[in-house]
Amino acid sequence: MSRSLLLYSISFISVSFCFYETYRPPAPVNVSVMHLRADSATVSWEVPEGDIIIGFFISQQRMDGKMQRFIREVNTTSRSCVLWDLEEETDYIIQVQSIGLYGESQASKRVHFRTLKKTDRFPSNSSNQDDPTVQGLDKARHLQTGEMIIIVVVLLMWAAVIALFCRQYDIIKDNDSSNSKEKVKPSSERSTPEHHSGGLLRSKVGHL
Repeated sequence: MSRSLLLYSISFISVSFCFYETYRPPAPVNVSVMHLRADSATVSWEVPEGDIIIGFFISQQRMDGKMQRFIREVNTTSRSCVLWDLEEETDYIIQVQSIGLYGESQASKRVHFRTLKKTDRFPSNSSNQDDPTVQGLDKARHLQTGEMIIIVVVLLMWAAVIALFCRQYDIIKDNDSSNSKEKVKPSSERSTPEHHSGGLLRSKVGHL
């Protein structure tokens, strides 16, 4: 009985392993590193067509063995990833794996790259425009520029409205002051003859 159970377990494991190997996604190809900087780099790769890929797994390691990092993302069809917080003038080795519905692929070939100095300028490359990471950064910059323009326009409009309101208020205030002065002036002119006439009457009475 125990022997039959052991044979059944071995058979089940063998079938499971064959199933896993059959539906295991292929390893990524054409892995390359571009947009090298002192503290970042972009990794890109390709996946053979015909396989359902739902994510990727990146192994990043310094050649001196002092640091190792793993990046895993699922529910994405991206074929590139930006590596951040790198040390300047440091050698790294990366490997990429595809994540499918039934597991992970084998690791790709090891790719070596070295980061630049902080004083080094990033070399221009015509293929940068085709990189999804660069396109995303450009789109973010365009959005930020558009938002800043809208904010500046709104502030200028508010400043114009406030200036117009202050000007109208000063005009109304000046008109009210002018009207008040015009009303006070005729009343004073009318009171003057009455005062003189009264004086004349008093002088006449004194003479009598």
